[in-house]
Amino acid sequence: MTPGRAGRVRVGQRAAARLLAAGVLAEIGYPLARGTGRAALTVAAVLACCAAMLTHAALTRGPRTALAALACFGAGGWLVEAVGTATGVPFGAYHYTGSLGPAPLGVPLLVGLAWCMAGWPAYLAAARLAPHAPRPARLALAAAALASWDLFLDPQMVAAGYWHWQHPTPALPGLPGVPLTNYAGWLLTAALLVAAFDLAGHPNGRGPDAVPLTWYFWTYGSSVVAHAVLLDLPGSALWGGAGMGLVAVPLARRAYRDRRG
Repeated sequence: MTPGRAGRVRVGQRAAARLLAAGVLAEIGYPLARGTGRAALTVAAVLACCAAMLTHAALTRGPRTALAALACFGAGGWLVEAVGTATGVPFGAYHYTGSLGPAPLGVPLLVGLAWCMAGWPAYLAAARLAPHAPRPARLALAAAALASWDLFLDPQMVAAGYWHWQHPTPALPGLPGVPLTNYAGWLLTAALLVAAFDLAGHPNGRGPDAVPLTWYFWTYGSSVVAHAVLLDLPGSALWGGAGMGLVAVPLARRAYRDRRG
């Protein structure tokens, strides 16, 4: 890496870290707010964190990778949701309530940015955990890292009234309001988006990935605490803690070993 590029990467890392910090502050305020205040903080958190992930991708892997992340995770995720709300496939029958901003075809644009916000960290989490695994195994792990986040996300957003399910049963024990079809749809969609991104983005190499990995750790830890203590969602605290923990906990161990050399 040339000195000039190294300097640009450092500047980009700092910018991405500031954006992530802004998103984290919005998420901290979420349990303390009510009504439209919560919706505004949700929008602010997703915008800031998505911008942080795209900034990091562009500066550490190149603009092509960032554009691929936005296209595959962002546009691709939004498109799957548009199909989902129109047909019930692959998640089940649901609809958004209009609380999350502009929603062409009934799906908030913010939803696509949320897929993008989570997709890049999930992809890097798998790459860090299984750098030498066969490609199909690594991509399957990335899909699981992304889909497991929904064990927190959907129960929280349904409880907040941002979307509703037409047929919320059968559901996981302790997670009423969200059907099992949703989690199967998430896993399938995550697998497709991760595979498309891997082909389009060529995100090769190991970079300074503290920003996206911090997002993954923060999302896991803060969600367990918030759901268990602040949001009165003990079921999703347990399911999300177990499901996302299958990636987050060994990833934290790997990061700790890496820091110790």
